[in-house]
Amino acid sequence: MTMAHHKNVAILVGGGPAPGINSVIMAATIRAQLEGIDVIGIRDGFEWLMQGDIDHVTPLTIESVSRIHFRGGSHIGISRANPTLDPQHLENTVISLLRLNVSQLITIGGDDTAYSAMKLEEQSQGRIHVVHVPKTIDNDLDLPPYVDTFGFQTARHYGVEIVKNLMVDAKTTSRWYFVITMGRKAGHLALGIGKASGATLTMIPEEFFGKAVRLKAMVDTLAGAIIKRLSYGRRDGVAIIAEGLVLDIDPVDLAALEDVERDAHGHVRIAEVNIGEILKAEVVKRLKSFGLKATLVAKNIGYELRCADPVPADMEYTRDLGYCAAKFLLSGGNGVMISMQGGHFVPIPFSQMVDPKTGRTKVRLVDVHSTRYAIARRYMIRLRRDDFNDPHELARFADTAGLSLQEFRDEFEYLVQYEPPPLTLDPQGKGFVETA
Repeated sequence: MTMAHHKNVAILVGGGPAPGINSVIMAATIRAQLEGIDVIGIRDGFEWLMQGDIDHVTPLTIESVSRIHFRGGSHIGISRANPTLDPQHLENTVISLLRLNVSQLITIGGDDTAYSAMKLEEQSQGRIHVVHVPKTIDNDLDLPPYVDTFGFQTARHYGVEIVKNLMVDAKTTSRWYFVITMGRKAGHLALGIGKASGATLTMIPEEFFGKAVRLKAMVDTLAGAIIKRLSYGRRDGVAIIAEGLVLDIDPVDLAALEDVERDAHGHVRIAEVNIGEILKAEVVKRLKSFGLKATLVAKNIGYELRCADPVPADMEYTRDLGYCAAKFLLSGGNGVMISMQGGHFVPIPFSQMVDPKTGRTKVRLVDVHSTRYAIARRYMIRLRRDDFNDPHELARFADTAGLSLQEFRDEFEYLVQYEPPPLTLDPQGKGFVETA
């Protein structure tokens, strides 16, 4: 009597790199191999499968993966190829996996890969069980507020190291750095880097409450911070700016935005819009109107962070995720995003990941009404409501800009509409309370 050949587990990685990918691959492979299951790595995400090409695969063994968790990048490559745009591509992907004798699939990726995983599972009609491991340095997947996506802490760690050096350079050379960080729609990475490093200020999309923002408001936020710092005798600073602000700028101000290249998921390739250089030029112009000069340098960071070797926290976290992904699949599980919450495995059904309004996976934004954000704002140097209520401070800033008190108000006071309400510490122990 011959035994039926057992089915394979496949692993693929989509989206952009994030530290810890290899640790997920390692842990999942070892778990499956120890249960006698063969594991194959699908190279370059969905790129080849959706074309019906099954030649780009790599056998994964305990020996081949046992030390890859120390390294950044992806052992099996990565791509942003999207099989959900064309029904034929989605069907090709299912058929390709079946031809590879795959009955269980682990996808590693962000919200777009999660959506592709969900659609693939639906298309397979039970023939392939799929679980998704959430990965993104953007930290924007719909998980509980206290649960980071893997790779975020490592990216923040190396981002802080870079900013720490830039802060010394800024002070030494009396210049300002505008540091643009990755994050797409969300400001988690920018805020994480800015708050931990003690940067002069951090500007994120969420602070404008989801409204279309005039470029002038962003320019004046930066110019106001420079003037405020200058009034205290400091000609240097570091502003952390989330790249996602590009998406919130009123199209009137970026008329050329429509011509910008988009990726396979329809997102503006934010790297194609040089928001750092745009803001630098506009802030220089704004300062010049007050007779002020400042040396400004725009610098993008992101590619330096996303393939860094993971810090120990991400190594451990991703080992847990990889183990649970394989164990859940091999136990007959299907159709979930894998998460660790408070040290416990929590499967999140694909159906709960979808925003009913958009039909897409939900995106987690920075909660600008949280205590964490309130504290971040209080350590930033930027024009605040308090400044306009203090005639002494206002006089100092107005004099620096060569304006009267009223002229300074006319130029900058409108910015306080974007400031969160004041917060006071409740002596009854209930935390921070918003006050009128």
